[in-house]
Parts: sequence; structure tokens; C-alpha cells
Amino acid sequence: MKRIHYVAGGVLALIVLLGSGSVLLQRRAAVEAAGVQAPRFEVDPMWPKPLPNHWLMGSVIGVSVDANDHIWIIHRPGSLERMEQYAAANPPAADCCAPAPPVLEFNEEGDLIGHWGGPGQGYDWPASNHGITVDYKGNVWIGGNGRNASGRPPAGPPIVNESQMGAPGSVNDCMVLKFAPDGRFLMQIGKPGRSKGSNDTGNLRLPAKTVVDPKTNELYVADGYGNRRVIVFDADTGAYKRHWGAYGHVPDDTNLGPYRPSDPPAQQFRNPVHCVDLAADGLLYVCDRANDRIQVFKKDGTFVKETFVAKNTLGDGSVFDIALSKDARQKYLYIADGSNMKVRVLDRDTLEELTTFGDGGRQPGEFYAVHSIATDSKGNLFTTETYRGQRVQKFVFRGLSTVTRKDQGVVWPKAAKS
Repeated sequence: MKRIHYVAGGVLALIVLLGSGSVLLQRRAAVEAAGVQAPRFEVDPMWPKPLPNHWLMGSVIGVSVDANDHIWIIHRPGSLERMEQYAAANPPAADCCAPAPPVLEFNEEGDLIGHWGGPGQGYDWPASNHGITVDYKGNVWIGGNGRNASGRPPAGPPIVNESQMGAPGSVNDCMVLKFAPDGRFLMQIGKPGRSKGSNDTGNLRLPAKTVVDPKTNELYVADGYGNRRVIVFDADTGAYKRHWGAYGHVPDDTNLGPYRPSDPPAQQFRNPVHCVDLAADGLLYVCDRANDRIQVFKKDGTFVKETFVAKNTLGDGSVFDIALSKDARQKYLYIADGSNMKVRVLDRDTLEELTTFGDGGRQPGEFYAVHSIATDSKGNLFTTETYRGQRVQKFVFRGLSTVTRKDQGVVWPKAAKS
């Protein structure tokens, strides 16, 4: 009789346990169903393929994806160390290696299919090229942040705050350049060393990045490392249209001093105004890098809203570049955070941070100063690294998933994990 009771009790306990487990599973499923969704990525450690001709990339300071899903990058050949350029010496000091041309074009498989760039007839190549954009017509736009009037590449890293700036006439790169996809020169806006500051409508001052509006054929420039503004030109003629500073104010070049997270929000941009990106709904997103913030505007310069990103970041600031997701609503913003060595995923409507991925390091999926970011038509992400990072990486879009960790760390391919 006791045995029967024990067995009956065990069966009852098992039923209760199974019932509890079922309830827990149901609750977990309900929580996940109601949870925050965000895009998920995995690094492709084999992309791109090795460059030909013993070529090496220097600091990679721009990436753009064209209508054919070709990936364009621009790098600084002059940032390579002496031993990385032995083959380019006269006479050659070794079999390897040599700087690749500044502009490189890859296909989706990671093959190098185009290359050009550098000084030429009819235009002023930047002393320190910075940023690349392929517009809706296939034209390629390039900026620069070289400071010395001699035209030689600057010896140190790019300017990160006002205290490093000289007088307006001491900078070299006061222009943006427009090229055809094959490298044929088309147009230059601005002249080297001519900037008169943030309200000069004819010249730029160390422009960081551009974007062209396909609806109006207008060129928006994040201007930049020297000026504190967004400026707009006609993308065919170069004619000036309008410009503005933080909150839509008239820009002011007064030195704001160092950024302090506890201070009230600065009423002007700090240098560098590092990126512009335009959503299909007409909202313009601007990287105020040293102020750790994104400001959002209408196309006419009307201020809409702002958000701070990793507000306590000092160093080089947190908001290096912005890309938009490729869904119809462009629901997500991707932020390249070069100081904290990660990519941040934000909800575009609320500007709430949903998740992050990446970490500092040299291995695939890690970053050393992630600088620029772009998306292709399939939703894949491409990132570049400046300073000694010197590479471009591909992160494959794996769909939406529930956010289970705010910081995902290195998003290594699951199939490769053991």
C-alpha cells in the first residue's frame, strides 16, 4: 500500500513538474514574443578577398555601396609604415609590399574590380582624403581633412577637437571632388586654403562626408573637421543652396573648449561634424562626433530632435558614422562608434539604443577605431577602420531576432563556433 502511495505521489509530482515547465515555456514564449526585435549580424571573416599586386590598405576612412551592390572604399596610402612599402621604394627594398590606389571597388563576392585615385590634372586631390559617397547616378564624391598648406599628408592623426585647429587659412582641404565611376574628374567645389570659416558659401573647410538627395539632386556636406555646419549645393552645378549649424542656428566658430558630459548641450557643433545621411522620408541625420550626439533635421535645416550616444565618451567621441537599414521604413540606424569599438543599433523613430556588437581587437568581428559604415540592398553591413585598423569588414544580415543581450560582443558566425 505504501509503495502504491509513493508511486502515485511521484506521478502527481511529475505531472505538476511538467505542468510548471509548460507554464514556464509559455511564459518565456510570451516574453520573447513581446520582446525587442533588432537586426542580427554575423561577421564574414573571408571578405574581402586578398588584394592583388602585393597591395595594402592604409587607414580606411570611407565606405559606400552603389546601386549594383558594389562596395567602394577610400583609404590613405600615406598612412602605411615604411616596412609596408618596401616594394614601392626606388630601388625596391623587398618583394612586398606597396600601397593600393586610394579608391577601391569590390563586388559582392569581395573581388577587387576597380581602382583609381590620387593627384591629377584639373583638380586638387586632398592632402588627407576623407569619406566617400557613390550617389544615385553612380558618381563618386570625396572629401578631405588635410591641414597643412603644403599639400603633404598630415603627420599625425586627424583633428578631433578645436584646440588642434589653426587659423582658417592654414588648412589645405577646403573642397569636395566629384568623379565618374571610372575615376574621370567631373567637378570640384571649393579651393585649397581658401576657407573663411563656417559662413563661407564658396569653400569648405576639412569636409568629412557627403550625401546626395535623389529627389532634389542636392549635395549635403558634413563640413566638418574645420567648419561647424551642414552645407548644401546643387550636385550638378555646385551652386550654393543653404547651410546651418547645430539646432538649425547660424554656425559660429567660437572655440567651445573641451566636451564635458555634465555640461548643458552645446548650442553649436564641435569639430568634427563627421557625417550626414539622408532617409527616404526626408530626415537628415548628422554626426556631432565630439559632442556624442546625433541631430536630426528636415532638408531645409529645421531642427527635429537629437539623441546622445554613450554620452560619457571622451577621446574621439562616439558617433563616427551612420547608416540606415534597408527595410521599407528604414526602421533602424547603425552607428559606428570608433572610440568604444562597436556598432550600435538604434530604433530610428525613438532613437533608443536596442543592442550593440563588436569589441576592440584585430580579429574578424573586432574593431580598432571603426570609422565608416554602409548597408547594401540585402541589409548587409560594411565597416571600415581608421588609424592602425586599416581594413574593411562585412557583417552578414541574418534577419530580425529578439534582443537577449544588450551588448552582443563579437558576432562570430554560428556555424564556425565549436
